[in-house]
Amino acid sequence: MDSKDALLIKPNEITGLILAGGRGSRMGGVDKGLQNFNGMPLALHTLTRLQMGGGVGPLMINANRNLSAYESFGASVWPDGLADYAGPLAGFLTGLERCETPFLVTVPCDTPLLPLDLVPRLAAALEAADADIAMASAPEVDQEGQVQMRSQPVFCLLRVDLLESLVKFTAEGGRKIDAWTALHKTVLVPFNLPDDDPQAFCNANTLGELRQLETPRS
Repeated sequence: MDSKDALLIKPNEITGLILAGGRGSRMGGVDKGLQNFNGMPLALHTLTRLQMGGGVGPLMINANRNLSAYESFGASVWPDGLADYAGPLAGFLTGLERCETPFLVTVPCDTPLLPLDLVPRLAAALEAADADIAMASAPEVDQEGQVQMRSQPVFCLLRVDLLESLVKFTAEGGRKIDAWTALHKTVLVPFNLPDDDPQAFCNANTLGELRQLETPRS
C-alpha cells in the first residue's frame, strides 16, 4: 500500500445516520420511517441498503416518535435536540453530537432506492477535493422538461469537526441545509453515470408515491 492509499477514508471512520425525525405531514402525519416498502419498514430498508453498499461503520437513526420501534432495528436511536421538529438539519446536529467517528453520512428514510455505492463515491470526492462536505447531486426534469443536475442536500458526508459550526448556525435560528453547507467547502458529487438509477433519489412524500416506488421497473 502506498502513502496515497493509506489516506483513503475507511468504512469504520464513517457513521451512517438515517433521518427519520420528520412529522410526515404530507403522508397524513404517520411516522414515515415505519411505513412498509416491499414488506420492510422504510427506515430499516434504508439501514439495510447502507450496509449492503458498504462504506460505513456504525449506524444511527434520528427519530422523534416510536423510539422503541426504531431501536428494534439494531441501531442506536436519538431524537432531535432542537424542539418542534426543526427539520433535517436538526438531525444533522444530533448525528454530529453523537458521532464517534471522524465522518458522518446522512440519508433520509424516504428514499428507498438510494445508490448502493453512495458512501464510497461521496468519500472519494470529499478526499479528492479536500472538502469539508460532500453532497450528492442527481439529474431531475425541470418545469420546462429539461434535465438539470440538482443537489440533494440530505445526502451528505460531513467531517465531524463541523459540529461547532452547526451548533452556532442553529442557535442563531438557521434551519436550511444549503445555507449552512454554503459556509464550508462543499463538493457536489454527480450521480448521473449510465448505470446510475434515475430514480435513486426519488423520495416518497405520500403513501401513493411510496407505492409507486415499489412497482417493479423493466
